[in-house]
Amino acid sequence: MTATSPRLKHEVKDLGLAALGRQRIEWAGREMPVLRQIRDRFAQEKPFAGIRLVACCHVTTETAHLAIALKAGGADALLIASNPLSTQDDVAASLVADHEIPVFAIKGEDNETYSRHVQIALDHRPNIIIDDGCDVVATLVQQRQHQLADIIGTTEETTTGIVRLRAMFRDGVLTFPAVNVNDADTKHFFDNRYGTGQSTLDGIIRATNVLLAGKTVVVVGYGWCGKGTALRARGLGANVIVTEIDPIKAIEAVMDGFRVLPMAEAAPQGDLFITVTGNKHVIRGEHFDVMKDGAIVCNSGHFDIELDLVALGSKAKEVKTVRPFTQEYRLQSGKSVVVLGEGRLINLAAAEGHPSAVMDMSFANQALGCEYLVKNKGNLEPGIHSIPTEVDQDIARLKLQAMGIEIDTLTEDQIEYTNSWTSGT
Repeated sequence: MTATSPRLKHEVKDLGLAALGRQRIEWAGREMPVLRQIRDRFAQEKPFAGIRLVACCHVTTETAHLAIALKAGGADALLIASNPLSTQDDVAASLVADHEIPVFAIKGEDNETYSRHVQIALDHRPNIIIDDGCDVVATLVQQRQHQLADIIGTTEETTTGIVRLRAMFRDGVLTFPAVNVNDADTKHFFDNRYGTGQSTLDGIIRATNVLLAGKTVVVVGYGWCGKGTALRARGLGANVIVTEIDPIKAIEAVMDGFRVLPMAEAAPQGDLFITVTGNKHVIRGEHFDVMKDGAIVCNSGHFDIELDLVALGSKAKEVKTVRPFTQEYRLQSGKSVVVLGEGRLINLAAAEGHPSAVMDMSFANQALGCEYLVKNKGNLEPGIHSIPTEVDQDIARLKLQAMGIEIDTLTEDQIEYTNSWTSGT
């Protein structure tokens, strides 16, 4: 069902869910002290006054706090989903009903609806785009060239999105600055590793209720998301195999105590496969052919194309839903392969996404990245820019303070020593 507010244009499932969403947003806020401090400062300083802002994000309780902080800072903000299965409908309802933030997001929306919401976002004529996968920016560049003059810049939070932005810059079509939130230390060290690791396994367990202890889990990709996923799977007693294309990351996986195999060799051994690469068709038809009967396959990378589900579908004589977010493909050979969450982000399709404590730092980076773009309007060259180191460190300090943890500072003697080249043995 689509609800329509008489005072605010939006597209959410049901405004009647707002009370539940409000309760869940408040609960998440307990673990987001950094973003709360940023929101309070924004409310006083109004850095986004007069700025039209579009956020294409997973519509979760944590994202709600980002949207609320941006509005507190004066932004004319609009929110759409960055993935058809990642919306929490009660959160979307609360943002509309309680905070008057236009939201266009419904869990399970089809690709046509998703594309329409991207167009609605661009109809807002944004000055700042917060992107999660680069769909809004890519659509802007391809279809809305006349709006490029409105753009101050964009922030991007995913590895997938940064890959796309770099390709756009190489092709000469990225004509405005993009802030690389994904590579901030307080993002990828924590969000990608600890957030993805925990939330991915949370989604798998909710979808299947399988025991991971004793299972052979194949983690495809050993970037920060893969590291976290492999670590958490091992912590639950799984035997973990890692597949990689990068020799340095492969050595790292070996040194971390994991078996490293090519996918062709891992495919017959795995009970559960988790893709976290940001690339296309890392599990293909020839891999499905040799998997065990009942092998479970899922994805925790941004797009569902990590799994070649078209090839799998062509091999299936029957596809049926056996549990929520769990589909069994019965192959011509008689074996079955189980796909979770339609191949989309399993941690958001079947669970609630990353814990609030790590998203506190990720969304602090998003909020401060937007402020950095506005403060430096006209002074940043087109291309990809890192979060300033001092901002990254300030976020870490705020997090430590909120956790009640103190650290040392350098003495004057130590500062002098680190700045000198004449001292030695």
